[in-house]
Amino acid sequence: MFKWYNIILMENTSKEKIIEYLENVLSEKRKRHTYSVASEAVSLAQCHNVPPEKAELAALFHDMYRGTQIEILDNYVRSFNLDSSYLGNSNLAHGKIAGVIMEQDYGIQDRDIINAVAFHTTGREGMSDLEKILYLADAIEPGRKYPGVEEIRKLAYVNLNQACLKAMNRSVDYIRSRGLKLDRDTIRAKNFLMEQERMKYE
Repeated sequence: MFKWYNIILMENTSKEKIIEYLENVLSEKRKRHTYSVASEAVSLAQCHNVPPEKAELAALFHDMYRGTQIEILDNYVRSFNLDSSYLGNSNLAHGKIAGVIMEQDYGIQDRDIINAVAFHTTGREGMSDLEKILYLADAIEPGRKYPGVEEIRKLAYVNLNQACLKAMNRSVDYIRSRGLKLDRDTIRAKNFLMEQERMKYE
């Protein structure tokens, strides 16, 4: 059922090996979430004419380092020369680290898949449909329970931009309510999507 198509992986790497790694390192809760995101991403991809194998692969990688100790994540941030703002911030760092490792260790060269993983927490300006799909799948998989999630779930299968905007608005409100710093990529992503939607009606 699952095919790699034109995704280039290093020798001896397979979907089964990726899942084996996830099974060994992720908590039960994180594994359930990851597989639910993968299933949701495939469904969204099929709905929006995006290659489902790319959506599934990105989903499998998206939280690969979410439960990693912060000291280890910080070491990755330094060794990969990532922005120092990711130090001490596992929420923002884990996707960026996974994006680098999937390219370096797994030989994945498809920049769209790498970007989907790297920006799945924040979004970014100029998101592709694949990036939007992973962002939304992470937000609406069946295990997610929060006010407004059902509306976003329905909208995700109708309009990716509008669904992303609703999900981002909720994320922005949540971050601000906790007095946390809002990542600049989220602001830029939101503004870009709003402009795209506005231009449709000109």
